[in-house]
Amino acid sequence: MMKMNFSQLDYHWFQIINQLSNTLSFLNPIMRLLASYAEYVFYIGVVIYWFTRDDVKRRMVAESLISACGALGFSGLIGHFFYRDRPFVTHTVLQLIAHPANASFPSDHAIGAFVIATSIWIFRRKEGKLWLALAACIAFSRVWTGVHYPSDVLAGAVIGIAAAVGVHQFFTRSSLALKWLKQIIDLYEVMESKIWRKNEGRSSVSK
Repeated sequence: MMKMNFSQLDYHWFQIINQLSNTLSFLNPIMRLLASYAEYVFYIGVVIYWFTRDDVKRRMVAESLISACGALGFSGLIGHFFYRDRPFVTHTVLQLIAHPANASFPSDHAIGAFVIATSIWIFRRKEGKLWLALAACIAFSRVWTGVHYPSDVLAGAVIGIAAAVGVHQFFTRSSLALKWLKQIIDLYEVMESKIWRKNEGRSSVSK
């Protein structure tokens, strides 16, 4: 058997996963839902965590947003300098969702899902595992529906995880940075308290 280079191997695995939409077509509605709309679950989750008005959760959300901004900015640079067409541009695929023919590598959906899921996992282990599982399902569904190669979503996952861990380590090791972050959150809470009084004392949540 002739050895395949990376691109050929990537496309080979793409075909295996994408063909599942034909052989296991009863799962296609779920995959479409995951690929197109499951990311909104993360946005809703972030909002809910923030408005629990818990100090630890607010730091968690702040770190996740900072990580996401950095990771997606980095993704934009990669997509610009190492542009890669999406599978449906260069191959005949089973495409289940509409998508612009823009840069395929890396997957922003995978980055966004994994950066938030990892940030949650860092602070809240049990819940974080569920968020990571959902992130993995989103990444897999993007290949299933024909809009990403496996390496696109794997790279997105690595970038998202690395960004979340890196930002957390930065704030953990830099007392000055953590102080500034807390001051920004405190300033927001002063403004928030003018329209929404906080009755209970501040609480903390352990892992």
